[in-house]
Amino acid sequence: MKLSSFLFFLVIIFSACAQTKENDITLQPDPKNYTVEVVVPELQIPWGMTWLPDGSMLITEKRGELIHFKSGEKILIKNVPEVYNRNQGGLLDIELHPNYKENGWIYITYSSREGTEKGGNTALIRAKLENDQLTNIEKLYKGTPNTTRGHHFGSRIEFDTEGYLYFCIGDRGNRDVNPQDITKDGGKIYRLHDDGSIPKDNPFINEKGAKKAIYSYGHRNPQGMAIHPNGAIWVHEHGPRGGDEINPIKKGVNYGWPVITYGINYSGTKITNITQKKGMEQPLYYWTPSIAPSGMDFVTSDKYPDWKGDLLVGSLKFQYLELVELTKNKVTGRKKLLEDMGRVRNVRQGPDGFIYVALENKGIVKIIPN
Repeated sequence: MKLSSFLFFLVIIFSACAQTKENDITLQPDPKNYTVEVVVPELQIPWGMTWLPDGSMLITEKRGELIHFKSGEKILIKNVPEVYNRNQGGLLDIELHPNYKENGWIYITYSSREGTEKGGNTALIRAKLENDQLTNIEKLYKGTPNTTRGHHFGSRIEFDTEGYLYFCIGDRGNRDVNPQDITKDGGKIYRLHDDGSIPKDNPFINEKGAKKAIYSYGHRNPQGMAIHPNGAIWVHEHGPRGGDEINPIKKGVNYGWPVITYGINYSGTKITNITQKKGMEQPLYYWTPSIAPSGMDFVTSDKYPDWKGDLLVGSLKFQYLELVELTKNKVTGRKKLLEDMGRVRNVRQGPDGFIYVALENKGIVKIIPN
């Protein structure tokens, strides 16, 4: 090996070690203080899930199916928009309007082919459910342009306590163009009114050429979004090789991708020489190595007193559910749950206070404390 190549290799190794040491909190083994019950069996890639007022569930299968699970029966909902089902694209998240009982609106993100270019991009719609089919479908937002790249669509949906609607679109694999440019979609968190209109106090509403729906930027690929008990929106997002992040979302803030990151290229080469820069937000926490996070929720239920106030994050890569322990909004511990049960695609606390976890090629399970 040439000396220059050897020195470069050492730089990469020492850099990765320094990153790990700086943010390292040991992952503790599964406490096994719970049992697991399969609630919805035989699902392939259950991406999103939510509950109707009668306790039944709506579940999105990434391949393009919307399932109404009621009384042990899976009912396929008709009139679901065609999805661009390629790699990470498909039928993605689903959420009910906070006043669903009064207005009946259901919100869905998916990879849409709509547009003149080949491929697809992430879209947000709302619709109503009548007689086992979607009706009154309204397009609220569609990322542009389409691309045939099959990764980094995002996408999660969340409402805050004031009724604003947040959703995300990943950088669509165009990291050097989209995330840092507020005139382009991709690598962004968006904020809308529930009807798709733009709030007048959005941070870039008066910026010439800007996408007015943008709330924050400099993101890579958020696949988890949840509302903190204090009302703030939090996301996690995939890093490359290392550098998965947890980020509380702040208005108008630049989260740095790809100018700063704690990850490296999949090939082992550097993306950037810096992990911090003035004007760019540091993550609340980052994982090195990557866990490939998907799905996220805060534990607020009294059914889990030892976990209350903590954060649950699914790991696709290592096939477990991670309990991220929080003290005054700082990560103070990590515990492994549901070890080796499958790739965790989503986790939600249900209206009954129990935690539900969506596992690829298995289904949806409920965690029952002992």
